[in-house]
Amino acid sequence: MSRSFRSAVAVLLGVAVVAGVLAVRPVESQTPPSPTPKSGGSLNVMLREDLSPGFAIHETSTIGTVFPASPCFNNLVYFDPLKSKESVDTIIGELAEKWSWQDNYRNLVFFLRRDVKWHDGKPFTSKDVKFTFDMVREAPDAVGKLRLNPRKDWYVNVDAIEAPDAYTVVFRLKRPQPSLIMMLASGYSPVYAAHVPPTQYRTSCVGTGPFKVKEWRHGEFLEYVKNPDYFIKGRPYLDGMKYIIIKERGTRTAALQAGQLDMAQPGETTKAAAEQLKAAVPKMTFQPFSTNVTDNIIMNFKKPPFDNPKVRLAVSYAIDRRGLIQAVHQGSANLGAGMAPRPYGVWGLAEKDLLGLPGYGKAADMKAQARKLLAEAKITPQNPLKVEMVTRAIAIYVDMASFVINELKQVGIETTLKQVETAQWHPMATRGDYQIGANLTGLGPDDPDANFYENFACGSPRNYAGYCNEQVMKMIEAQSQEIDPKKRLGMVWAIQKKLEEDAARPVLDWRMDYFAMWPHVKNLIPHQSIYNFGRMQEVWRE
Repeated sequence: MSRSFRSAVAVLLGVAVVAGVLAVRPVESQTPPSPTPKSGGSLNVMLREDLSPGFAIHETSTIGTVFPASPCFNNLVYFDPLKSKESVDTIIGELAEKWSWQDNYRNLVFFLRRDVKWHDGKPFTSKDVKFTFDMVREAPDAVGKLRLNPRKDWYVNVDAIEAPDAYTVVFRLKRPQPSLIMMLASGYSPVYAAHVPPTQYRTSCVGTGPFKVKEWRHGEFLEYVKNPDYFIKGRPYLDGMKYIIIKERGTRTAALQAGQLDMAQPGETTKAAAEQLKAAVPKMTFQPFSTNVTDNIIMNFKKPPFDNPKVRLAVSYAIDRRGLIQAVHQGSANLGAGMAPRPYGVWGLAEKDLLGLPGYGKAADMKAQARKLLAEAKITPQNPLKVEMVTRAIAIYVDMASFVINELKQVGIETTLKQVETAQWHPMATRGDYQIGANLTGLGPDDPDANFYENFACGSPRNYAGYCNEQVMKMIEAQSQEIDPKKRLGMVWAIQKKLEEDAARPVLDWRMDYFAMWPHVKNLIPHQSIYNFGRMQEVWRE
């Protein structure tokens, strides 16, 4: 980037509008906490499983890593932790002090803080940003390399990342993409240290975040202490936190009820668990929120019998979405397709628009259609289909999988269940080493690019089914560069309908959580995505 261009940008950043785009949000725009916070104390936090793979957020796709690892890191930008709704308007600076869109959303310029140190004392610079995101997008000259790279396709539109000086970074794009800033604000987008080998994050953490790792005892706990050199004055409030690993669901709930834990893990408090806890501990607080996580079915397009589109569609028709919501979630999940429905998200289809799609009509009619499709594929009661269904060895996965197995049995698909530990789940799914799976998919931000490129783009590591439709890819590209929100909304609706018609990854519901905390935990505000409020710098203990 030329000196004249940098000067021009610096001048423009002095005003509210840059090249016609409102684009500058300093760290200080953060909403002040209320009531007056107190410093000191520590909290015990629920964790359902050990961190896998360690603190390597860029190599993972689970809240089981993102939530406990987030206190160690910072992003360039982040969703304001004190605001439950996430949008471009609630993005605040972390490592970036200011930023600006240029050339009609083709260049995104970040001006970095100069007062940031890594936990090992080395200074943070633009070199770290370039190192991180060149590695994630797998640039030809990238210095770092990831073992698994689930979000590579978030950055497929990035043509180059430049670091013209120690405190300026420019993301140069191939075409306009307003959503890039949303993806950079996700908890899935921390900045790594350029001087630390990426493999080291699997066993330890050198970050810039509000907390430093004190001890990680595998299978038992992860303990943090306050970072005394944190760049935001007065943060964090807590002296420390301990994430306590309890694998069995009933034991976790009992520990929370007994006060051995101060809060639940996001996504782990069902409506039934909340009712149980409320009856036992009336003063405990519960915050219902939509997690931005779907129950869904993944089918391997490259392996029989799911290489047959009629079989895939039959599976989608067979599963009673409303029955699942009532039986498994006690009515506390939401009907929707590829994007979260309103009021929990911006882009989702209304129920009236779902009725004509596979699996969303009357259950009896849908199952009849499933049997018809299976018969056309030569699958009958005399010649039944027998398959193995995989799911993660986590209670909320198994609950959903058990319901689905019963639904499939009713149309002539006999299914056995195989439970897979988290450490093996994502590599297995990425390799396509399965037939059919009962899956949960969480979206970092509520934005179509984050979903479509990660989960449905041809060749994406997270496109576990191997789905690839060139027409859909063109539709995804078109919506991504559409600047008019109303036009983009219509395009996103069309894509969701097409994905369900193709049974690309049939969505069964959007999950709710009843986030449980003891009342002495303050300023921990659940967002509309479980992945984006784990920093904990604003949390304090009364």
